[in-house]
Amino acid sequence: MADMRPLAGREPTGAPARPWPRARVVLPRTPLHGPAYPVVDVHQHLGRWLSEDGSFLAGEAPELAPLLDRVGVRAVVNLDGRWGEELSANVARFDAALPGRVQTFCHLDWDLLLLGDESSSECTRRLTEQLADSAARGARGVKVWKDLGLSRRDATGELVRVDDARVAAVLRAAGELGLPVLIHTADPVAFFDPLDESNERWDELAEMPSWWFGGPEHPSFEELLAGMHALVGACPGTTFVGAHVGGHAEDLAAVGAALDRLPNLHVDTGGRLGELGRQPRAFRGLVERFPDRVLFGSDCFPIDPAAYRLWWRFLETGDEHFDYSPGGGPPPQGSWRVSGADLPEGLLRAVYHDNAARLLRL
Repeated sequence: MADMRPLAGREPTGAPARPWPRARVVLPRTPLHGPAYPVVDVHQHLGRWLSEDGSFLAGEAPELAPLLDRVGVRAVVNLDGRWGEELSANVARFDAALPGRVQTFCHLDWDLLLLGDESSSECTRRLTEQLADSAARGARGVKVWKDLGLSRRDATGELVRVDDARVAAVLRAAGELGLPVLIHTADPVAFFDPLDESNERWDELAEMPSWWFGGPEHPSFEELLAGMHALVGACPGTTFVGAHVGGHAEDLAAVGAALDRLPNLHVDTGGRLGELGRQPRAFRGLVERFPDRVLFGSDCFPIDPAAYRLWWRFLETGDEHFDYSPGGGPPPQGSWRVSGADLPEGLLRAVYHDNAARLLRL
């Protein structure tokens, strides 16, 4: 029987349980110094929401511009806008200083759900007003984080589902304001699996035990994804981008089925190079089926040129069996190596640039 205790008795080690083995296979390697086309990165963090010391992750605009040039990024979505004065600070720091290059997305203050239960209209009114205020302050879209559906509760103490009627009403208003919604629902499937040494992300979870959501206090992975799909279906006038390959990078057939059912759903690649790289032909097949619905996102922050180069290698080459850690060595997620998807020119341009440029109206 699986040990369901949250890594009981196991202390973080700072390293995998064993050294990362040296690969002895000899294969061709394609040198790349930049992307084949200018890139729009729809999944990046420039602000201070995720900063450990409260500073802006991207520094000042004069520092950011040459860094974007260096990695071949024409424009970037900053997902750290929050709301109110914090949103204004992000817009002033980046969007206004680098017009056309930074698009800041706001968040919604889900604490407003504490104003009432599902039958109450007050929280919906306040959230909708906040969204309109964010649009007036310069927000170019909305970021919905994974705490919605996973841990957020309302005034009754009930867990708020992703497809809660109050949430759907507010995100329909986002569509009316012309704001796309980038939504992060759930996490890697292994984060919901039993927590034993058969879990393919065991070493990663040993380092970050708070990332395990397999306990009874959380909904299942399947419930969360079903809720996200129901939400998208309930907001047909709103454009959605499902972060992290629609939340299900491990099952691209399921992602394709969701895209078939939901014409207003798109997906980004953010943070899932490790997952996509072990199924490059399946990923290429997904892009071939939905050439206008897959957007490039890195989720590598602070911005790291080495991490971007790995994305270029994955998307542009047919290289096989290479490390997906920017510095080589032990991988940051599952203990495997990846291979390239070798996207053809038309699909590469769509993923890198055209799909996002159309959605963001660049």
